[in-house]
Formats: sequence, C-alpha cells, structure tokens
Amino acid sequence: MNIAYKYRIYPNKDQIVLIEKTFGCCRKVWNLMLGDKISYYEKTGKQLLTTPAKYKRDYPFLKEADSLALANVQLNLERACDNFFRDRKIGFPRYKSKKHPKKSYTTNMVNGNIVLDFENKTIKLPKLGHIKAVYHRFPDNEWKVKSVTVSRNAINQYYVSVLFEYEASIDPVKADQNSIVLGLDYKSDGLYTDSEGYCAGMPHYYLKAQKKSARQQRKLSKKVLHSNNWYKQQYKVNKTAIKVSRQRRDFLHKQSKKIANSYDFVSVEDIDMKALSQSLKLGKATMDNGYGMFINMLSYKLEAKGGRLIRVDRFFPSTQLCSNCGKIKKIPLSQRVYSCGCGIFIDRDYNSAINITHEGKRLLLS
Repeated sequence: MNIAYKYRIYPNKDQIVLIEKTFGCCRKVWNLMLGDKISYYEKTGKQLLTTPAKYKRDYPFLKEADSLALANVQLNLERACDNFFRDRKIGFPRYKSKKHPKKSYTTNMVNGNIVLDFENKTIKLPKLGHIKAVYHRFPDNEWKVKSVTVSRNAINQYYVSVLFEYEASIDPVKADQNSIVLGLDYKSDGLYTDSEGYCAGMPHYYLKAQKKSARQQRKLSKKVLHSNNWYKQQYKVNKTAIKVSRQRRDFLHKQSKKIANSYDFVSVEDIDMKALSQSLKLGKATMDNGYGMFINMLSYKLEAKGGRLIRVDRFFPSTQLCSNCGKIKKIPLSQRVYSCGCGIFIDRDYNSAINITHEGKRLLLS
C-alpha cells in the first residue's frame, strides 16, 4: 500500500532558485514534447515516443534540473496521451501556461538519493542537498520512500509530499443482516444529515470570509498591475483564500475520521456536485461545503480499515420515498418537512438519509 505525508520545508535562497528553475524546466519539457507529439501525429497518424534528453543539447539549462523530475514529466505526458486515445471524453493534453504554471515537480528514490533526517529535521533531495523541514508525523521503520513531490503555494510556502510504500494486509469486514449501515444525505445549509438524525453543521468558512476577501480584492483592483504594492496586496488575497481552504479541509478530515472510526459501512447518494450547484444557482454555498471532497476522504479512510463506502444511484427517490410505509410522494424543494398519510412527520433530509441507509444495505447484501 501507499501513503503520502506532506511536510513544510524552508529552503535557502540558492535552493529556492534551483526549485523555481526545476518548475520552469518541467513546464518547458512538457511543452516541447507535446509540440513534437502533435506534429508527428499530424504527419504519420502515430504517437511519438520522445525523451527529455533529446532537448538538452538545444536547451542546456535543462541540465541544471533534476533528471528524474524531467523523466516524470515524460511519464505523465505519455499517460495523458494514452488516456485520451482510450477515451476521447477525457480530453487531449494541453500546453502548460508560463503565466499561470503549476508549481510542483516529482522526483523518485534511486540509490538513496532521498534521505529523511528526523533527528536534524532536514530532508535531502537530489540537486538540492539538505533542506530544513518540519516533521509533524513519522513513518514506520518498515516504510520505504518511493517519491517526493516538491510544491509551492500561492503565498510562497514550500512543501514536500513524501510517498511511502509499505506492506499491509487488510481483511475486509464481512457484511451480514446484522451489519450497521450509516446513511448520509447531502444538506445544502450544512454538510450532511445522517440516518441517526445528526446534522453536521458546516461552518461555511468561505461565506464568512467573503466580505474580507471582497475588500482585499477591491484594493487589489486599484493597484498598478505588477507593481510592488500590487504584489503585496495579491499576497493578502491569496493568504485569505488559502486560510479558507485549510479550514475547510481540516473540518472535513475531522468529520470523515469520526465516521470512519465508528462505522464500517456508510451509504451515500452519488451526486454530481457541479451540476447541482449550477442547477440550483447556489454555487458558492454548495462548493463551500466541500461535500465531494468529504466523500473522497471518507472513502479511503473506510477502505484503510476494511470498510466500504456504498454509493446509491443518484436517481434513487430518497427524498420522495416515505421511510415508514414506502409510499412515494413528490414534494417541492422548498418544503423541508416530509409528512405522509401513514402519520409520519419528519425532517426532509433525515427521511432521505434513512432511505439511503435501507438502499445501501440492500446493495451491500446483494
């Protein structure tokens, strides 16, 4: 199995220069190889297999970058092209922008070229040497380093994501009639309502920071483009956005971990969150919930302990179905309470979560 730990690093000035050069070299190699692939395919109708070494003679500055980082660019491009020809809906690879580039690269462990020194709080990387690092979690002694991804965020903070490989045998939890399944229904003004009646109130970090963010962006619009004051204000805008992102991610990790620790089987509705936000014209509130991210976190945390996330079809009438008698009754979105002739009077989302639980258990045992 593989697991990744992300650590903050503090490179010196020379290391920062080399990291930024490597970012640029990776982008350059991607664009060169992609251009040659397109030209070759237009002429012959076949895919071209090329390597970064081909371009080092014409572009000597590529020799300064980590060769393994450039090799990973080649592998990523080959994978992107293969995915396109396998399924055209995925889309063809695009050129990487110099104005808005992706600030990251990946290097691999080869002959001990990557060393994590927990005692001295440093990490050794190819071409960069030892870099000061902050270790907040530690791998087991049996874990082996596979690769490291170096990245920089919008406020010039550098990180390394270390991918470890380890052997583990996970026995799947066996499902039977007595298995407890927790049902979760998406809640627009929260995060979810479960089949036990609990509602996780999403703090809505983005909406809370919206006034501050708008005020900062108004100030940014009045600055001279690319002036020193413009960069300073842009830093403040980015800092607010990153803080919101971290708050949301922290909340979702805690909620998903709490559920994964308590239940082996969780049933959710397979919802297209992007389509939902567009159809209801509630894009800000819907995306601020981060429900799709929450489901992904919950999925891999359940799998790590042998559990399972059950996805109920999005067309299953969980909202219209009475959880008591099974009668289907269409109710408008504005009606937040579900009432039925059988005498049930229940919260709409709670009723839906119960139905998702029943359907999830049926799918689990089928």
